[in-house]
Amino acid sequence: MNHHRRLFRHRFQISRCFSSPSLSFDPPPAILQRRVVVTGLGMVTPLGCGVETTWRRLIDGRCGIRALTPGDLKMEGFDKETTLHTFEQLVSKVAAIVPSGTDEGEFNEEIWLRSKDHRSIARFIAYALCSSEEALRDANWMPSDLEKKERTRLRRLSPFFIPRILINMAAGHVSMKYGFKVPNHAAVTACATGAHSIGDAARMIQFGDSDVMVAGGTESSIDALSIAGFCITLCLCRSRALTTKYNSLPKESSRPFDCDRDGFVIGEGSGIMVLEELEHARDRGAKIYAEVRGYGMSGDAHHITQPHTDGRGAILAMTRALGQSGIHPNQVDYVNAHATSTPLGDAIEASAIESMFSDHATSGTLALSSTKGATGHLLGAAGAVEAIFAVLAIHHGIAPPTLNLENPDPIFHDGFKPLSAPMKMPIRAALSNSFGFGGTNASLLFACPP
Repeated sequence: MNHHRRLFRHRFQISRCFSSPSLSFDPPPAILQRRVVVTGLGMVTPLGCGVETTWRRLIDGRCGIRALTPGDLKMEGFDKETTLHTFEQLVSKVAAIVPSGTDEGEFNEEIWLRSKDHRSIARFIAYALCSSEEALRDANWMPSDLEKKERTRLRRLSPFFIPRILINMAAGHVSMKYGFKVPNHAAVTACATGAHSIGDAARMIQFGDSDVMVAGGTESSIDALSIAGFCITLCLCRSRALTTKYNSLPKESSRPFDCDRDGFVIGEGSGIMVLEELEHARDRGAKIYAEVRGYGMSGDAHHITQPHTDGRGAILAMTRALGQSGIHPNQVDYVNAHATSTPLGDAIEASAIESMFSDHATSGTLALSSTKGATGHLLGAAGAVEAIFAVLAIHHGIAPPTLNLENPDPIFHDGFKPLSAPMKMPIRAALSNSFGFGGTNASLLFACPP
C-alpha cells in the first residue's frame, strides 16, 4: 500500500512539473506576412497550346469546342460495334478538346506522350508537364543548385475524375523532372481544385515555407466513362449538367449567362502559375505579372451539386478574398465568373456578384465575363486556367468576352451585364471565382504588380 501511495505522489509531482507555467514554451516566432507575385504562366487548353496562343484566340472570339467522335472516347480495347453503341448512348456529344498536332499552338503528342521519357504517363500528366515547362521558362526559373530546388514546391496539380491513376502523379512527375526537393502535394476539390491550389501555394509562401511555388490544375477527362458518368450522376441528382441541346452546333453549346443555356461542355487542359515571394522575384529581376492579394474559401453546407439559391457560399468566398486584400469592392475592375452554362448555377452566381458589388456592378463600371463559352468547363483545371485569364486581363488591360451571349438572363439589368465582346480598359484588380461539387468555393483576387 505504501509503495502505491509513494508511486502516486511521484506521478502527481511529475504531472505538476510538466503542467507548470514556468516550464511552458515561449510563443512561436512572429511571422511577417510576405507578399506573393506571379512570375510565370503556362497553359494547355482547348483554344491551343501555350499562353500566347490561348489568350489571342480567346480575345479574338475563337471557340475550342467541337463535336465528339467515337474515336474521342478512348475505347481502343473494344470492338467497333461496342464503341459505336457507347457513342450513340451519350446524350451530350460535344466537348472542349485540346488540339493535338505538330503545328504552332497544338499539343505535340510525340514529345509529351510518346517520347522515351513520357511514353508511360497519362495524358493529364503530359498536360501538366507541358504547361509547367512553359511557366518555368516564362519565369526564367530553372534552379540548378540544391538550396534553390529545396525552396521550390509543387502544389496540387490534380485531375478531378481520373479513376485509373493516383491523383498526385502530375505533381510527382513535375517535381522529378526539375528536381524540386520539398514535399509536393495533390488534392481534389472538384471544379475548384485549380483555384485552391494557387491560393494554398500563395499561403505557403506567405508563411515562409517556400520562396517559389509551382501551382495549378490539370485535367484529361474526355472519355466514355467520364462523359457517361456526368450524365448519369447528374440525372440522379436532378440537376442539369452536360449540354444536350447543341449537339449539332458545338461552338454554340457553351453559353454562360444566356437564356438558352442548358448545361456545361466537358473540357480538358492545364493551367500552371509560378508564384514567388516579392523580394525574391525583385532580387533576381523577374518579370512580375500581378500580385496575389486575396484568397477566400467557403462551403455551401447545402447540396452535393447545387448551390443554395441565396448564393451565400459564393458571397462568403468573395468577401473573404477582398477582406484579406485591403482592396475595396469598388476598386475591383474585372470578375472572371465560374459560370459554367448551367441554368441554376449561372443565375445564382450572378445574383451573388451583384449582391457583393452592389452599385459598382449595376453602374456598369465592373467588367464581368465567363470564359467557359470559349473553353468549356475544364473541371479540375478550370480554376487555374481562369485565374491565368484574370492575371492576363490585368497584364494586357483587356477584359475577355463571354461567347454566345445573345439573350442575357433576366437577372441582369441596368449596367450589370456580362461582356459579349472584349473590352480594353485599365484593370488594376481582378477576381476569379471557382465553385465545385460538394459545395466548395474559392475566390482569388489579383492586383497589378507592386
